[in-house]
Amino acid sequence: MTTMLAVSFNGALGHAGLLLVLGASLVGALSTGFAIRTGNRVGLRQTPVYAWLILAGALVSTVAMQRALEVRDFSLAFVQQVGSYNTPGIYNVAAMWSALEGSILLWVLVLAGFTAAMAWRFRDRFDDELVGWAMVVMFVICTFFAIVAFGPANPFAAGPPWPVGQDGPGPNPLLQDHILVLFHPPILYLGYVGFSVPFAFAIAALITGRVGEGWLMETRRWALFAWGCLTIGILLGGWWSYEVLGWGGVWAWDPVENASLLPWLTGTAYIHSVLVQQRRGMLRVWNLSLLIATFALTILGTFLTRSGVINSVHAFAAGQVDGYFLGFFAVVVVVSLGLIAWRGDRLRAPGVMDSPVSREGAFLANNVIFSVFAFIVLLGTVFPLIVEALQDRRTVVGAPYFDRLSIPIGIALLFLMAVAPVLPWRKASGELLRERLFWPAWCGVGAIVVALAAGADGLWPLIGFGLGGFAGGAAMRQIVLATRRQGWRGLVGRANGGMIVHLGVIMIAVAIVASNAYTSSTDLLLTQGEEVEWNGHTFELVEVVAETDARADAIVANVLVDGVERGPAITTYLNMGQSIGTPSVATSLTNDVYLTIAGTQAPQPGATEVRLEVFSKPLIIWLWIGGVMMAVGTILAAFPGRRRRPIDPVSSPIPTDDAELDAPADDESGQSDPKEVAGV
Repeated sequence: MTTMLAVSFNGALGHAGLLLVLGASLVGALSTGFAIRTGNRVGLRQTPVYAWLILAGALVSTVAMQRALEVRDFSLAFVQQVGSYNTPGIYNVAAMWSALEGSILLWVLVLAGFTAAMAWRFRDRFDDELVGWAMVVMFVICTFFAIVAFGPANPFAAGPPWPVGQDGPGPNPLLQDHILVLFHPPILYLGYVGFSVPFAFAIAALITGRVGEGWLMETRRWALFAWGCLTIGILLGGWWSYEVLGWGGVWAWDPVENASLLPWLTGTAYIHSVLVQQRRGMLRVWNLSLLIATFALTILGTFLTRSGVINSVHAFAAGQVDGYFLGFFAVVVVVSLGLIAWRGDRLRAPGVMDSPVSREGAFLANNVIFSVFAFIVLLGTVFPLIVEALQDRRTVVGAPYFDRLSIPIGIALLFLMAVAPVLPWRKASGELLRERLFWPAWCGVGAIVVALAAGADGLWPLIGFGLGGFAGGAAMRQIVLATRRQGWRGLVGRANGGMIVHLGVIMIAVAIVASNAYTSSTDLLLTQGEEVEWNGHTFELVEVVAETDARADAIVANVLVDGVERGPAITTYLNMGQSIGTPSVATSLTNDVYLTIAGTQAPQPGATEVRLEVFSKPLIIWLWIGGVMMAVGTILAAFPGRRRRPIDPVSSPIPTDDAELDAPADDESGQSDPKEVAGV
């Protein structure tokens, strides 16, 4: 009887929460929009109430789902799909986002959190139409996801009768094999959903006609936070892939991986191009288009991930949400483009570019490259779907397509990262460039010499290392100049924090170049008690043992790698009957030794021989160190920096107030136009 009451309670509580989200979102959108149109200030001041109700409903539903998973409430279809008595606690929590319905619930929770955060941040400004319309857009987005969660992806739908005492299958085995599954999806969702806020302000700016630079200032940190979370989420996904999937790589150009990369590319372009609009009043339509594209691509990515139209280790099973997401994607694109066309006369940029050899010229080139990259990735991702729809046949766009086209793009971006930070606004002289690029260029030469000394060869890798050193030198130059002028505050602010982000990107780029160019692999047949040498490392089989618990049987090959024991395994999850390889990685600052048991057949416990697939992968750890550096730089960039007042001469000291004026490279040259710096 107690169990039956609990079953009824979880489902009813979850439905009540979702109903609250749906009702508050719908009423909030209609009432706030009506209040704006009629000038009803009392109605506008009620806007935060709807946001808090949405958050309350999402929290109630999430708590209900976590409770249902905790008590193994098999009356719910979702728990029947992913629940199991044998799932460890941390993976039981993560089971919520291991399948379609729960992942949509997580999306609703994150979206509700951003909506409430917006309501709190702008709590004193709801008389402002721009803020009001932005809240309306957020409410509309909440309404859509609440409809999906309440309809085709209902996590609280009742399941068929479940025999008493029967256990469920548990989450996908790949999602209960590493702690990163607890962090990767939520952080990625923070990035995806976070771009809803700048998108909402962009639409509000178009509706109100206030398409100047004001809304950009309101959303700068929101966009930066979303971009940072998306960056870390993608890197954590690569780390999870490396540690779990057993193929020895971090990125396979899988369609679902590409779906997360697309909004990151357009979001990165926006983070740079928005500076041009703030400083020169240029690229208004372009920035709006980038934000709209970024948000639309998050919806498209959700469709690709959750509709079941693509085959991927990351994709969920086929659902009934494809029509909903495609329809919403179409609405977003059509309405946004319609608003841009409507406001076309107000979107003419007041500024013009004086010279392509300038900061704004570099940012424009940066945007073109990122946009081309996004188009290449999008084309390669959706091309198989287009072929299947038109010709009823299946095809695959493989990694060689993406690798071949991404190499020159990566080289061009590294070059821009080296040159752009030293360029002033408006235009640069040859003498100025020679002076500012002197030490960065020597850093590039030094990087090539070090690479050659370490045994590197091949044209493209050496170009990559050289440009990495060149770009790293330019970033370090900026940081050194800023810290000499401002002390520790030379590390904060948009420009200085951005340089630290650049250093993280360069670390990642160099690590990718090294691992792609110099990874080696082999099959080793190890015999117990006999040491084998390969690629400068020693390997010795100690024993093959079975480790069994109620959840899984694991056959572990304990191997000494350079005298340290490692344990690659093949694990069979009993409830699902599925076996997966579990790699073991010996990590150092210069090289990873990556071990997996070769084949899909596990050796017998007590076997005296085992065949291993071994990879030697250089500099992999710098991918993760670079990711940490990017996260730190993003946080520092969110803090206000300091710079001279625009009307002061270059020789003036840095003011001590906290005005949010960041230090650009042209401070040292004095070439900036004070009126432009002031944002006029």
